[in-house]
Amino acid sequence: MLFTADHDDIRRSLQKFIANEINPHVDDWERADIFPAHELFKKMGSLGFLGLNKPVEFGGSGLDYSYALMMAEELGAITCGGVPMAIGVQTDMATPALARFGSDEVRREFLAPSISGDFVACIGVSEPGAGSDVASIKTQARSDGDDYVINGGKMWITNGTQADWICLLANTGDGPVHRNKSLICVPMKSKGVNVARKLDKMGMRSSDTAQIFFDEVRVPKRNRIGDEGKGFTYQMIQFQEERLWGAAACLKSHEYIINETIEYTRNRKAFGQSILDNQVVHFKLAEMQTEVELLRALIYRAAEQLVAGEDVTKLATMAKLKAGRLGRELTDACLQYWGGMGFTNETPVSRAYRDSRLTSIGGGADEVMLMVLCKMMGTLPGSKGSS
Repeated sequence: MLFTADHDDIRRSLQKFIANEINPHVDDWERADIFPAHELFKKMGSLGFLGLNKPVEFGGSGLDYSYALMMAEELGAITCGGVPMAIGVQTDMATPALARFGSDEVRREFLAPSISGDFVACIGVSEPGAGSDVASIKTQARSDGDDYVINGGKMWITNGTQADWICLLANTGDGPVHRNKSLICVPMKSKGVNVARKLDKMGMRSSDTAQIFFDEVRVPKRNRIGDEGKGFTYQMIQFQEERLWGAAACLKSHEYIINETIEYTRNRKAFGQSILDNQVVHFKLAEMQTEVELLRALIYRAAEQLVAGEDVTKLATMAKLKAGRLGRELTDACLQYWGGMGFTNETPVSRAYRDSRLTSIGGGADEVMLMVLCKMMGTLPGSKGSS
């Protein structure tokens, strides 16, 4: 069994925190196109939410991954997508490789304050010309004595305007593209780091997303995570947790929209009956709830295998793919049943429609997930086993 009474205790604490400290403010944060990350993360860090599965010696709780997954699922109860995504970047995207492969010195400097909520973290992988194609990034970190000197740019960086440091993937050599990259912790206050702009997005409005440039940014080599040249491998491992997090965070948000749609269509009348009384509506909602439960089962299975130390690339990829596709289908169907009200910004279904669209893009587009799966199945042209 994946979850225990200990999970339930933390779950209840997190539910209470979301109800009291996050959801009452979401509408204001959405209108402001930003939320106060330092203030919120400090509250979460003080309660231990930012380091559930991180090492005890750096302020974490030292629990297994199932606790992080439980938290990801509960964050889906936040009534927008931007805030949970920003929290997920802090806990499951920018810090897993640091926690696993970083030296004690670099973990004290960057991981510990990220767990306590004193630092806001962001992850710098995507570039204007290299989103899902991680191997083709151009940002360079050239060697200069005991330092790296970084030049390049990153795009679509969640938490980018508020972050204290960035987990940066950069080329540190001229070798093969899968063995010439390193992950480096770069303080955002470093000379030459320029947050060029905050992006104006269709959805995820309360999450600040930045374009960042690096111009002769000098950082000590001791800020590197693990071995030089292993950054691509570390990032691929980190992607497993990111993709599982992204899928798990969809579960409760999908259920919330189903339930809100049931309530709205039950009370909305047309042609002498409630909208919900139409078979096409209540059948579709039943199908959507079934799909959510199937996704949950897939995510839980992947989590169990991850806790057991197994490679979950295949299952995590499937979960990420399914979560994105389901989010698009579910929110589109539900918005239709809200009629004209669904097309207004004041309804939860319109926000979910905009926010959920990112799941099929961020962390690897659907098409990349399909390529990964086809390669593992031996059906991708040029892969072993394909014709």
